Amino acid sequence: MDHFDLIVIGSGPAGRRAAIQAAKFGYEVLVVERGRRVGGVSVHTGTIPSKTLRETVLNLTGWRERGFYGRSYRVKQDISAGDLRARLHMTLDHEVEVLELQFARNKVSTVYGEARFVSPEKIEVKSEEGDVKLFSADKFILAVGTKPFRPDYVPFDGEFVLDSDEILELNQLPRSIAVIGAGVIGVEYASIFSALDVAVTLVEPRDTMLDFLDHELVSDFTHQLRDRGIAMRFGSKVKSIEKHGPGECEIFLEGGRSVRSNVILFAAGRMGATPSLNLEACGLEVDHRGRLKVDPVTFQTSVPHIYAAGDVIGFPSLASTSMEQGRIAACQALGEKAYDPPEYFPYGIYAVPEISTVGMTEEEIKERGIPYECGIARFRETSRGQIMGLDTGMLKLIFSLKTRRLLGCHIVGEGATELVHIGQAVLNLKGTLEYFVENTFNYPTLAEAYKIAALDAWNRMGPLKN
Repeated sequence: MDHFDLIVIGSGPAGRRAAIQAAKFGYEVLVVERGRRVGGVSVHTGTIPSKTLRETVLNLTGWRERGFYGRSYRVKQDISAGDLRARLHMTLDHEVEVLELQFARNKVSTVYGEARFVSPEKIEVKSEEGDVKLFSADKFILAVGTKPFRPDYVPFDGEFVLDSDEILELNQLPRSIAVIGAGVIGVEYASIFSALDVAVTLVEPRDTMLDFLDHELVSDFTHQLRDRGIAMRFGSKVKSIEKHGPGECEIFLEGGRSVRSNVILFAAGRMGATPSLNLEACGLEVDHRGRLKVDPVTFQTSVPHIYAAGDVIGFPSLASTSMEQGRIAACQALGEKAYDPPEYFPYGIYAVPEISTVGMTEEEIKERGIPYECGIARFRETSRGQIMGLDTGMLKLIFSLKTRRLLGCHIVGEGATELVHIGQAVLNLKGTLEYFVENTFNYPTLAEAYKIAALDAWNRMGPLKN
């Protein structure tokens, strides 16, 4: 039986960052990956595939040029499912190669198979061929991620009724699709298929969506989706789902309405991929969604030598935050110095259009009773926006009236996930309104929207008083 200083189960964003950080400190590290290749859900069915699909769709449809050439403009007239997958496989191969090189360069050992605890300090790994190997370690980090939630009432068939992993393997593009669940994943796929000119219906049992975002941002985003013809059935719980034949699906909603479509995507939540770990053998328990509870600072579980990071511990379930969680968990587990992450991190939603946000929402600021003022900029107000043919997109900045510090930055529109980092830096460095007003931005750029929004707020706040 081989012994290691640290065993990391899972090679997604949290797992790989934890393993490489520990290896850089000089520790013997083993990564256990249940798939055939490293990368985890993020590389193979989650973050990278969905974002690659999005970029492929925007390029092949000519989406970004339609502001000039009209809604009927296309780069490729007949787009097939094969066209979408070609770029996807190229991207995934590159990601895996980079990760394998990082592990090799840092002397991180890897083994492929399903890990299972046999005691608090030992695991067995079963390969696809059925071989079983035993490993032990002083410390463990669980970074197993999540898998789609698949309730019994949904007749999944892998062809017409799909979960968010299976949607990437579509054999042909449907004429219509119904997406159940208006969370991040559901909204992303709904807007991507809409860009392909597929008829989309978004079904959500709640009356609202993306409640953790600034409500003004969600309102603008919702308007854009409706303007494109996406049908929204909010406040409608799914009663049952029936397949009448190939490509003939129907969702029956409480209240008597129904939704017909060629394909149904069920994207209402994910479950921690923990059932196969045999956590009873090491003394750990999970919640009703298979997630682990950890200390929010150290990422230590209730079993002192076992840590967990990434989607398996729940919100915010972002690849970016998972990487930092993995790094911090490795430092904490091995007794090395760990720097605390900044208070505010950016949240990116890769819908069409993109949404990105950092800091407090206007609703949170109101709840705290902080006197504030907002500044708004529309992308069409910038020269760069005109050059790009943008008629939508907005940036919202929120400032404290007392300290003039930036409290929140919220963007919906082209390039939002890139633009937000300017706001992130100013926010975490405790910058004020004056930073945006007094500094020079490249012209013409969308980043100019920061100055426009700041001046919009300045018009109501007035100059800084000595």
